[in-house]
Amino acid sequence: MHTIDELHDLSGKKVMVRVDFNVPLNGKEIRDDNRIVSALPTIKELIKKHGRIVLFSHLGKIKWGKVDDAEIEKQKAKNNMEFVFPRLKELLNGTNVFFTNATRGEELTKAINALKDGEVLLVQNTRYEKGEEKNNPELSKDWASNFDVFVMDAFGSAHRAHASTFGVPEILKAEGKEVALGYLMEKEVKNLGACVKATTHPYVAILGGFKVSDKIKVIDSLLKKCDKILIGGAMAYTFFKALGKNIGTSPCEDDQLEYARNCYASGKVILPVDSVVADSFDNPVNIQTVVTDVNSNTAGIPDGFEGFDVGPNTIKLYTEEIKKAKLIFWNGPVGVFEKEQFQAGTIAICKAITDNKNAFSVIGGGDSAAAAKEFGYADKFSHVSTGGGASLEMIENDGHLPGIDVIG
Repeated sequence: MHTIDELHDLSGKKVMVRVDFNVPLNGKEIRDDNRIVSALPTIKELIKKHGRIVLFSHLGKIKWGKVDDAEIEKQKAKNNMEFVFPRLKELLNGTNVFFTNATRGEELTKAINALKDGEVLLVQNTRYEKGEEKNNPELSKDWASNFDVFVMDAFGSAHRAHASTFGVPEILKAEGKEVALGYLMEKEVKNLGACVKATTHPYVAILGGFKVSDKIKVIDSLLKKCDKILIGGAMAYTFFKALGKNIGTSPCEDDQLEYARNCYASGKVILPVDSVVADSFDNPVNIQTVVTDVNSNTAGIPDGFEGFDVGPNTIKLYTEEIKKAKLIFWNGPVGVFEKEQFQAGTIAICKAITDNKNAFSVIGGGDSAAAAKEFGYADKFSHVSTGGGASLEMIENDGHLPGIDVIG
């Protein structure tokens, strides 16, 4: 796998860098610049090597073909990469940084050709182009025609075979030009690779989130690799119902009951033995902890109540399992951590994992990463992935993702 350390003097060379600047916005203001900061080591290394650096990224969603032109323009205005430009310029203080509103054709080529060695150009949102998400060959060809080198550093988009993540490097590689992984991608491949190869045991996975169906492939993959899978979040209620427990008004996927039963039969799945439930999420009047142990004779969650977190006995049980682990993969909070009454379980998972100094611990991005950051544990994990969907697909596909495989 080629990395940017294998790229040498880039003087006079135009380098396309696929970054992930899909930052959360509040109007025109950036709420969290972590994704921009994470790309800086790669950008600075390419500046040091005198490349002419052109940054491509998507921002938000543009629903091509699903809405009228006026709505498309509204979505474009909301997801304008120009909002990211001032912060990028600030972070690259001392470097000439430019922005172009052009996304293809002569205007884009002109902006790229105007760059001098060590200068940086940020291109408007790749999703302003209808063909980006479809990996349109003409768009890929148009973009590729401008470049001598391609660097992939957008792990959060590596599971998508889009024009900017797959089409361009495929063309450049076929032309004998250099393609490489950036530092962020290299780090993700190495650290998530430990969870894919699973040569270290005991290996414990903690899976939360809303739906079993969202994680069928990752569960199937982890059942082959892990010693134990600890289930939390709303997906636990599908397992409870499958195994004969009442779940009150908790969410459930009735079409996944048989799958849940089969998973549990593996002997590797551990479910919450108690749950924190309430009569309402928005304005709970009655919050209780009830026994949900599938091996007990108790009924489960009472009618009119919904489960929102794991209970104290589950915290003890899961903490004991985590203590034994040498390798840990976590994706999905075990409760609705955004609300104070229901965050004890997720905080306890953060604490248990980071207290285990003998384990290599990985958070698979998404809400788990947000929770770890909110509660002050993020820097205590061995690795926090920048891509939730990409990290899951990497586990599912034994380390293969389009944006990685194309680099080769």
